[in-house]
Amino acid sequence: MPRLGNPIPQLDYWPEETVVDEQDLVVAGISLLRLVEVCGTPAVHSAAAVIPDSGGQPSSSDATAVLVVRVLEVERRNSRPAVIRVDARLDDLRLVWAEALLIGRPATLRRKFCLVVHSSPDEPGACGTTENAILFMLPVDVVPGDLIAIPSRSLAYDGRPDEVAPYRHPLTGRADWQPSSALR
Repeated sequence: MPRLGNPIPQLDYWPEETVVDEQDLVVAGISLLRLVEVCGTPAVHSAAAVIPDSGGQPSSSDATAVLVVRVLEVERRNSRPAVIRVDARLDDLRLVWAEALLIGRPATLRRKFCLVVHSSPDEPGACGTTENAILFMLPVDVVPGDLIAIPSRSLAYDGRPDEVAPYRHPLTGRADWQPSSALR
């Protein structure tokens, strides 16, 4: 029987007080499963960044975010990587893919490379192309409906919204979006 659970993450890449168990991530006291239950996906939660090599000490000036996306479709291919379609726009984000974790259910620890693509905000239901896909390791038993949590410092917003030039939403690509305190 395959071993279940998440691999042990490198906590320097995650926000302060990140706690991992077999099914959930709790970041600064907030369950990411509960966040998704309340807000849907894609979801972003930010907290203080961890100072690298400090044993988990939070930074007083930097923030790190976690992006949670939902798997919409999995196209398995014989000897080639599976193509995973998710519900978020992923290009132009500096996500730490090596730290991606499956949440919401126990998963096998056995992992393999997958190509992750996103749905186009301009063409609902369009799968996207593999030319902009991201290649990284996911559990071999990923299925539609699964949730993937990925840390990122590029999603953590530190400035005031009125100081930002017209901005595209980091997940949907919409041009009318403005950063808000919800991303802090």
